[in-house]
Amino acid sequence: MSNAIVGFLPSLGMPEIIIILVAMLLLFGGKKLPELARGLGKGLRQFKEEVHSVKSDVDDAMNEEPTDYSEPTPVDNSGDKEVASAGDEEIDESKGPDTA
Repeated sequence: MSNAIVGFLPSLGMPEIIIILVAMLLLFGGKKLPELARGLGKGLRQFKEEVHSVKSDVDDAMNEEPTDYSEPTPVDNSGDKEVASAGDEEIDESKGPDTA
């Protein structure tokens, strides 16, 4: 095994790796090991895809044109309805409260 494969564990030699593999075989059995490896591979693939997605999102955001907030943008009021204010309504105070 090269140091590139187990670079995060530089003190592991060939005897230690064989002992770990034999222990895994005894613990999980011959039928379960391929399923575990397949699940681990799928998980790593999904993790790499998500990292790539986040990295591309960050790159896209960094390459985007900056928004200039110094000048206000015009507002389109063509679709607004006229709203009556409270002062527009005439109130007859001589009648008193509604008792309907």
